[in-house]
Amino acid sequence: MTKSESTGYDYDVVISGASLAGSAAAILLARRGVRVALLERRSDPEAYKVLCTHSITANAYPVLDELGLIPALENAGAVRNEARWYTRWGWIQPKAAPTGPELPYAYNIRRSTLDPLIRSSAAQTPGVDLLLGHHVTGLVREAGRTLGVRVSTPQGEREIRARLVVGADGKDSDVAKFAEVPTRQYENMRFGYLAHFRNLPLPGGIGQTWFLEPDMAYAFPNDDGVTVLAVLPDKKRLPEFREDLEGSFLKFVRALPEAPPIDSAERITKIIGTVNYPLISRDPTAPGVALIGDAALTGDPLWGVGCGWALESAQWLAEAVAPAAAGRGDLDRSLAAYSRTHRRRLRGHQNLAVDFAKARPLNPGERLMFSAAARDESMARHMYFFGSRLIGPLRFLSPVALAKASAVNFKHRGSAVPPANLSRTGS
Repeated sequence: MTKSESTGYDYDVVISGASLAGSAAAILLARRGVRVALLERRSDPEAYKVLCTHSITANAYPVLDELGLIPALENAGAVRNEARWYTRWGWIQPKAAPTGPELPYAYNIRRSTLDPLIRSSAAQTPGVDLLLGHHVTGLVREAGRTLGVRVSTPQGEREIRARLVVGADGKDSDVAKFAEVPTRQYENMRFGYLAHFRNLPLPGGIGQTWFLEPDMAYAFPNDDGVTVLAVLPDKKRLPEFREDLEGSFLKFVRALPEAPPIDSAERITKIIGTVNYPLISRDPTAPGVALIGDAALTGDPLWGVGCGWALESAQWLAEAVAPAAAGRGDLDRSLAAYSRTHRRRLRGHQNLAVDFAKARPLNPGERLMFSAAARDESMARHMYFFGSRLIGPLRFLSPVALAKASAVNFKHRGSAVPPANLSRTGS
């Protein structure tokens, strides 16, 4: 694209990172009349993120719908992500109300399917130039403001000037680093490993999560008959996994209450994971810069919220800044509006996740809500809406909800705890 003589910019917006957040933002901005350079450091258009929950929470369904991706996801075999959760009080099994609509959903789909799909959609969107093999090596800055990026390309170094630079480049964001955005990092006292299995039956064919206090595990069915199975133990158990990763992983899964029958399934990937996955929060904006997805906020992978928040933050940004990014408004005011939305929608969720990442047992409020949800269908639906990030912590733990949970538990006082032994994974 030829640089505009009237603006001095090559593009209105340059986005670093062409995975979920970056590709979604590029599509949504371009549809609003913004000229976008979408940079991806990898040269392969089929590249994808490997270490992921491979789940999009229901809060992001409206974004998928606006992007026009729902038919393509369904055709690709994406699985609607219903869920049930194991607790010391038994299973929490959300179901639609007898006279109500079905529960909201989004999809479980492997990133090897999802990433190329959304990147291809971005590349085909008028107004988006997908530039593969372009790695941001620095920012163009004048008077404390970012006005573009310096990039390494297959053809050599180049400079791309734009009104706005968007960092969609993950938790280790180079854009955030070069813009000197402060980073707040919180230790995660769990580590995680996952593997993909084919022909692994799950009750009802729906996702399972185990709250084992403090250990965690989940099994999410995905496209093409593949299930992602992950374990997230307390770091106190790290030595045994370091000594024998495969043996420890399989032993952990076999000991789960109502464990998935992994011995009769086909494991089709290696066991992969990470020992240290901190929770990261950054200011989502700086002068001439916006951060979306994991670059702005990296949650705890056990909640499976990263993909959904990546898509939502892309939408919030496009809605807030599109006119100004195209030269028809005050960009700083638009960025401030995006920042307020990001904080208002996600800060409470992240604060709870940071606390839970301490690998502690459930606190009194959580015990109240979880036990009620295991005993009452309406409370199970309430927890489902929170787990799907369709409601925030204040509504989840509202006085009305707490009172109802207390009433449910009072009605069931004296009920025996199910016989499944929560300590089995440590045996």
